[in-house]
Amino acid sequence: MISKLDQLRAMTVVVADTGDLDAVRRLQPQDCTTNPSLVLKAMQNPAMDGFVSDTIARHRGAGLGAGAGAGVGAVVQDLTVGLGVELSRIVPGRVSIEVDAALSFDTQRAIAKAHALIDAFGAHGVGRERILIKLASTWEGITAAAHLQRNGIDCNLTLLFSMAQAMACADAGAFLISPFVGRITDWFTKATGQTYTPDTDPGVLSVRRIYDHYKQSGIATVVMGASFRNLGQIEALAGCDRLTIAPELLSKLAEDTGTLPRALTAGAAGARPAPLGEAAFRWDMNEDAMATEKLAEGIRNFNADAVKLAGIVAKRLTA
Repeated sequence: MISKLDQLRAMTVVVADTGDLDAVRRLQPQDCTTNPSLVLKAMQNPAMDGFVSDTIARHRGAGLGAGAGAGVGAVVQDLTVGLGVELSRIVPGRVSIEVDAALSFDTQRAIAKAHALIDAFGAHGVGRERILIKLASTWEGITAAAHLQRNGIDCNLTLLFSMAQAMACADAGAFLISPFVGRITDWFTKATGQTYTPDTDPGVLSVRRIYDHYKQSGIATVVMGASFRNLGQIEALAGCDRLTIAPELLSKLAEDTGTLPRALTAGAAGARPAPLGEAAFRWDMNEDAMATEKLAEGIRNFNADAVKLAGIVAKRLTA
C-alpha cells in the first residue's frame, strides 16, 4: 500500500520543518525549513554538542573576546549557517534560514544580514540557489525581500497570516510565502471557542484563499502552508505548491496507507490586480486583529528564542 506521505509527494513538494538532522535523513523531504526556535532546539540536542563545542572553540582560537556581544553574534551565525550547511547536504532542494527577528522592522539591516548569510553559506560551498532567506512579512521585511529578489537572492516570507501580506509579498516578487495554518486556527479557536473540521478550519481556508488568488492572478510566488496542528489540516491542503511539516506529522503520514485525495487544484490564470501599496497594506493589517496579533507574537517569540541561544553561547564562551 502507498502511504499518505508518498501520495502527498506526488502532488505537493514535501518540506521538513525541523533542524533535526536524523529526522531529515529518515524522512527524506525535498526541502527543509528552519527558524530561530528550531535552531535553538537543534543546538540543545545532545547529538549537536560536539558541533557547538567545535564552533565555540574555533572562535576562541580566533581571539574573540569571551562573552563579547560581537563574539556571541558571530558564533550564533556560524551555528545557524553550520546547521543549514548540514541540512543542505541531506536534502536535494532548498534550505530556509531566517534573518534575525529583531530586524523585522529594519529593511536595510535585514538586507545586510541576508547578504552576510548568503556569503557565509558560499564560504562553505553552498550556493545561493540552495538557500531561501526567511524574513517576517512586515512591510519592512517585504521591502527587504523585494530588494533581495532583484539581486538574485530568493526569499521565503514567513509569519504570514493575511491576504494583505500575501498580496504585498507577490508584489515584491517573493519566491515563496509561508502562511501559518495552525497559528491562525489557534487564534480563532481561542476567540470563538469553536472546534473546526478541516473544511471549516480558518487556517486551512486562509491558505486556500491565497492559493486560489495567486493561481487566478498568474502569480508565480510559491505557496507553502506551514505551522500544522494535525493531519486533517495537511490533508485539506494536499495539492498546495509546498507544505512544510514537522517530523512527527510526517511520520504519521508515512504510517497511514489510507487514500489522500487532491484538495487544491490550480485554475486558469486571469488578470493580475494592481499593487497593494504601503498605506493599504498597513490599513488592512490594522483592520485584521488576528494577523496583527499573530505577526507581533511570532516576532516576539522568535526573538526570545534567539536571545536564549545567544545566552547559551555567551555562557559557553566564558566557561
